[in-house]
Formats: sequence, C-alpha cells, structure tokens
Amino acid sequence: METIKTLIQSKFKTLSLVTVALAFSIITLMVRIKLNKSFFYLFLVWNVFLAIIPYSITMYLSSKIAINKLKLVLWFFAWLAFLPNAPYIVTDLIHIRVGNDSLLWLDVLVVLSFTLTGLLLFYLSILDMQKLIASKFKRLPITTLTLLIIFLCGFGVYLGRFLRYNSWEIISNPQVLISDVFHILLSPFQNSDAWLFTLGFSGFLLIGYWIFKNLINFHPHNLEGN
Repeated sequence: METIKTLIQSKFKTLSLVTVALAFSIITLMVRIKLNKSFFYLFLVWNVFLAIIPYSITMYLSSKIAINKLKLVLWFFAWLAFLPNAPYIVTDLIHIRVGNDSLLWLDVLVVLSFTLTGLLLFYLSILDMQKLIASKFKRLPITTLTLLIIFLCGFGVYLGRFLRYNSWEIISNPQVLISDVFHILLSPFQNSDAWLFTLGFSGFLLIGYWIFKNLINFHPHNLEGN
C-alpha cells in the first residue's frame, strides 16, 4: 500500500493529466448517448481500458525498487503485446462515417477525445519503459529500440483493425496469427496495403512521439517520473 501511495505521489501530475483526459472522454460520450439515444460508441470505453493496460504495466514496474533483467524482459513482451491498443483508438475515426449528420461534430469530438487519451497513455508508457530498460541494459540503443517499438505498434494496429486480431490471440490463437504475419512478411507485394498502412501509421506515431518528447524536454519538471 505504501509503495502504491509513493508511486501516485511521484506521478501525481502525470496521473492528473490522464484522469482529466479520460474524464472528458467519458463526459462527451455520455452527452452523445443522451442526445442521440444511442450506445454505438460505448466500445470506446473498452478500447481505452485496453490502452490503460500497458501504462499500468510500466507504472507497476516503476514502483519496483529492484527487478531483475529476466523479469523485466518478460514484462516487456507482455507490455509490447498490449501497447498497440493505445494508438489503435486513432483508427476508430472510421466509425464517424456512420454517425448522425446533425450531430457529426459531437461524434468527432467523442472519438478525438478518446484518441487523445489513448495517445497520451501510449507516449507516457513508452517514456517509462525507456527509463526502465536504460536502467538495466545500459548498452542497449534506446533510440533504435523505440523506433522498432513504434514500427511494431503500427503493424500491430494493422493486424487489429484490418485482420481483426487482438492482444489475447497471441496466446489463444498463435498459429493463425503467426501464419498471417509470415504471409505478410514473405509476400510484401501481395500485401502492399499492410506495409503502406504500417509505414504511414508508424510515421504518424513517430512524429507524435518526437513532439511529445521535445515538449517534455522543454519543461522537464512538468511531469514527475517522466
């Protein structure tokens, strides 16, 4: 309990930002449900819950005073499996096309607010994981690893949005998932849409990461623990 209390205190401003973003997202969704008499966008609550998981993992790991390298590596792969769920919310913008034209602006606001929350969780979690890895693997090129992580997230979002895979299927249905991944890797020209989306979306996430990290570097004391 004391460890959790200390962790919350050390990341108070960061958690405040996440809480405000999440609260605004929920409020806009409730307003949308009230005005449209529709629960269509309720799935965004589940999506943002999945986006919270990787950030919860890095918060938990940050609270551990001593964690060995093997445990960190195992946690890293679990974290990486769930990480694409955070930027995945960006692709929920495609659902706007089936919305009510009279309140289209509200649909845009709802989805964008959840998107903002997902991206905030995504970048905060990456920065936390960078610190954790750098503390245990001092010779590992963190910048290169970050680029690889962002690229894999772009690919993971493609698998989730277009092939309808989710993080759990790494364990529950690995054979089919691995088969599809190898098919995309070995037949790049037949799967040009997969590579185009992955590169484009990864580029979008990379630019966002660069902006986010530079903003924090300009004001290093604004976010404790990052």
